[in-house]
Amino acid sequence: MKLGYSTWGMPTVPIDTAISHLASLGYDGVELTIIPRFTTELSTLDAAERKRIASLLKQHNLALPAIAAHSSLLDMDPEAHAKNMWRLKGGVDLAVELAQGDELAAVNTTPGGKPEDWDRNKDFLAARVGELVEYGASRGVTIAMEPHVGAIIDTPAKVLELLEIVNSPYLKVNFDISHFDIIGMSTAETVSALAAVSAHTHVKDQRGTAPDHEFLIPGEGPFDYVDYLKRMQAHGYDGFITAEVSFMVQAREDYDPLAAATFSYETLSNAFTEAGIERG
Repeated sequence: MKLGYSTWGMPTVPIDTAISHLASLGYDGVELTIIPRFTTELSTLDAAERKRIASLLKQHNLALPAIAAHSSLLDMDPEAHAKNMWRLKGGVDLAVELAQGDELAAVNTTPGGKPEDWDRNKDFLAARVGELVEYGASRGVTIAMEPHVGAIIDTPAKVLELLEIVNSPYLKVNFDISHFDIIGMSTAETVSALAAVSAHTHVKDQRGTAPDHEFLIPGEGPFDYVDYLKRMQAHGYDGFITAEVSFMVQAREDYDPLAAATFSYETLSNAFTEAGIERG
């Protein structure tokens, strides 16, 4: 397994600064965020900027395991849906253009919707996901669906059912264990369910039970990363463990995106060492 950091926690940080800082800390890779309000929002990435980012990654020896393109797949407004699909398919194209060697980044997204919509809308969602996955497959890029608290897919069972319906090797899971931890599901239960079908991961820290929960920077809360890493390894996961800092944390008046990346690295690199897991 390797250790990554998502620029989700760095919306206003120039990508040069982000990549340089993450490499200096010792991260193995970076997840690039391309949604609105970010310095790397998709529409700002012309051909020259894409080439420059690819060069920066190579210069700093950072992999690109994932692209965060989170856009709802359940928007009923045709114009809004077209824009969302443009971003998601654009993320697929970007994964190809920024490829470091033979490894192509997974394109991560959340589904949108609400938990109570599942039985009524799962086939509709699967059709839209299927269209996106077909496009990803045509370019050799995996789509990674993230179950998310409050969304139509909020449990391991639902995302596993979606994978069964779509039935493509190019649809996998972006496994963010925090969304299960806050609804009382154990690490053992969720890792055993999802490790084998995960293309990428997120880890935060968290305390409390949804909806009265709080997302935290890795190391600020009680989550047992050593146990988590050991279980992920035991279930055959060998990809990236990627730290993500939530918008909830970013709302703090004193939030420092570079300090958050540093603190996350210290927490997770120590957990790798304590778990006896060699990165790479």
